[in-house]
Amino acid sequence: MLRNSKNAQGLVGLRNLGNTCFMNSILQCLSNTHDLRDYCLRNCHLTDLNKSCRAKAALMDEFAKLTQTLWTSAGNEAISPSDFKTQIQKYAPRFVGYNQQDAQEFLRFLLDGLHNEVNRVVGRPRVPVEDFDHLSDEEKGERMWSKYLEREDSKVVDLFVGQLKSSLTCNECGFCSTVFDPFWDLSLPIPKKGCGEVTLTDCIRLFTKEDILDGDEKPICQRCKSRRKCTKKFTVQKFPKILVLHLKRFSEPGRVKTSKLSTFVNFPLKELDLREFASEHSTTAIYNLYAVSNHIGTTLGGHYTAYCRNPVLGEWYSYNDSRVSPMSSSQVRSSDAYVLFYELAPSSRM
Repeated sequence: MLRNSKNAQGLVGLRNLGNTCFMNSILQCLSNTHDLRDYCLRNCHLTDLNKSCRAKAALMDEFAKLTQTLWTSAGNEAISPSDFKTQIQKYAPRFVGYNQQDAQEFLRFLLDGLHNEVNRVVGRPRVPVEDFDHLSDEEKGERMWSKYLEREDSKVVDLFVGQLKSSLTCNECGFCSTVFDPFWDLSLPIPKKGCGEVTLTDCIRLFTKEDILDGDEKPICQRCKSRRKCTKKFTVQKFPKILVLHLKRFSEPGRVKTSKLSTFVNFPLKELDLREFASEHSTTAIYNLYAVSNHIGTTLGGHYTAYCRNPVLGEWYSYNDSRVSPMSSSQVRSSDAYVLFYELAPSSRM
């Protein structure tokens, strides 16, 4: 509950149904995603519902209803997301029951489920394999993106999906082959520093740094036609409107979380400049932070909360299950930050 609020729009808590703080945290981050919120409030999803979707769009329906309730409820009593939980566990049975789950994993499943139900493509066509190697990298990236949209095209994709370019250079003959893949979020390693601060840019540099593939990892060079030592590098070919950055705090051999890094990663609230990671250097890629999913505690016992900037009021609020309280923007950065939600700044939108 938010105390002394005349207008509780978007400032409504979600009841914890039993270890469902991971879900509540992500739902509040998505509820404060301006374009997705408007999509639900205006019922635009009803025109996009995919007729061939077996689940008959029950997940999108419940997600939209929940978002509408968070933004239109007259009071500020916390609401129960139980109808929504029923649908997400039908879509992804791993969320059945009341065990603590990983928030980033939940986000991936949820966005995938919502996308499938409002995919504008009815009956995904078989896309023939084409050879784009004769094209320039920019043309190849565009053609690969178009091919992706021939099968996957929704409001969710419009907002969250970008494109990564992976370059593989043969250390023997210098031949460079490129592959372009869509991404829904980026999972960033946290550099280990003896002293001094770790910044978000350090994490992205570690993710994109050149990697030498040697020994058992040697790939086959297309020109040499044999296995060669190669250099691999990632750059961002297409920046999404909403950039989700996942800080890899947990080490996961198998699926059991064994340890957690509580490193403080300093990230900007405004003007995160990612131009140095763009494939084409003319690209503008400036982002502003609007939500954070936090994980407090250890791998054995933990709790999720969210910090979100209300898209109407422009103020930051802390969402801790049913409790919503105003906060200062200076409190947003902490060593609990786990999933960061950035929005492309208006000046960067082409």
